Amino acid sequence: MTAAAATAFDARRAIRNLRELADRTGGPAGSRRLCWTPEWAEARALLREELSTLPVEVEQDEAGNLWAYLKGQSAETVVVGSHLDSVPAGGWLDGALGVMGGLEVLRSLAAAPTPPKRSFALVDWADEEGARFSRSLFGSGAVVGTLDIEILRGLEDRNGEALPDVVARHGVSLDALDGCRTRLEHVVAYLELHIEQGPVLEHEGLGIGVVTGTVGIERERLVFSGQAAHAGTMPMGMRRDSLRAMSRFALELAEIGKRHNGVTTVGSVSCWPGVVTAVPGTTTCTMDMRHIDADALAAMFAEAKAAAQAAADAEDCTVELEHIFRIPPMIFDTTLVDSVRRAVEAVEGHRFELPSGALHDASEMARVVPTAMVFTSSIAGLSHTKEEDTPDEHLAMGITAFHQAVMEAVNRQ
Repeated sequence: MTAAAATAFDARRAIRNLRELADRTGGPAGSRRLCWTPEWAEARALLREELSTLPVEVEQDEAGNLWAYLKGQSAETVVVGSHLDSVPAGGWLDGALGVMGGLEVLRSLAAAPTPPKRSFALVDWADEEGARFSRSLFGSGAVVGTLDIEILRGLEDRNGEALPDVVARHGVSLDALDGCRTRLEHVVAYLELHIEQGPVLEHEGLGIGVVTGTVGIERERLVFSGQAAHAGTMPMGMRRDSLRAMSRFALELAEIGKRHNGVTTVGSVSCWPGVVTAVPGTTTCTMDMRHIDADALAAMFAEAKAAAQAAADAEDCTVELEHIFRIPPMIFDTTLVDSVRRAVEAVEGHRFELPSGALHDASEMARVVPTAMVFTSSIAGLSHTKEEDTPDEHLAMGITAFHQAVMEAVNRQ
């Protein structure tokens, strides 16, 4: 790192950018940056404003991802990034920290008297959260090539709006998604900065940590079908209550997670007819299960399918599983992880490491590109909520360690 680059770097400036973003797209109820909405577009506008002051080429690709390129001495490219979109009423740091931290690295490189050895790109991935259509990692999945276009065509939000119609309003056509895969042509490394979203670092009394990889995920929608009936006239023993079937499944799913030392969640439930005077004829729920070990995840999934069928049989119902999303565990690149270890040790004096229980765009990128991550602590382990927070000191340490690790990758021969 040159003296000029070091002088240009300012971790506190990135924190100020984060607070400005929170002021413009947040409030007492939390962040409002749900992807493909005006608030998300406002967040993007703020990023474009900052990028307009730098000597970079800014482009939106076919999946709606926003890229900023700084040319280096070679075509080999180091990419950093994360996402500005949030869950409804989410936190001010989730995703945004990685974008603004990456922006600060970009400023540092742009201020240097000579171009970096490798080219550099900052990316704001589109719809990492998947909060609206249940398909996480939309933008990074498109670049890597893991999206199932036919499944995407059938996805709707809770208001009945179809995904293809919504993304089209932001210049994205599902038929053209493959075009964004060319973005990986010269990419040799991907690094991401993120809050932990869990309690481990805080429990250890640490501000930052080394991420070894991300867990695998199986995500399904389950539809339990019975028979709608009058709540007053249908005897208990003669009911085909789909909600009771789903409830049996939800309880057993929690036990599956415990048995395998993984995590399992029923995150949403809806019933039809959905009135107080009717036995639910159809109940739909979502299932999310995660594990860092691929074999354990496969065993959990097999047991969950068996549990769903057993629950349906017990209430004289049927059940169908509809696939939403799948990603295997991703173990990060050893060389890049070593760079992160050195950076974390230089900043906070340790090499504590942990896997990520949350999905990140790094999960997709790690399929095809050497990848690593830096974590900062999360107060009380809270995320995806307005209470999400991290001490400024820990944010500054994370941004600083991230900067060091990225500079090492950018200047590697």
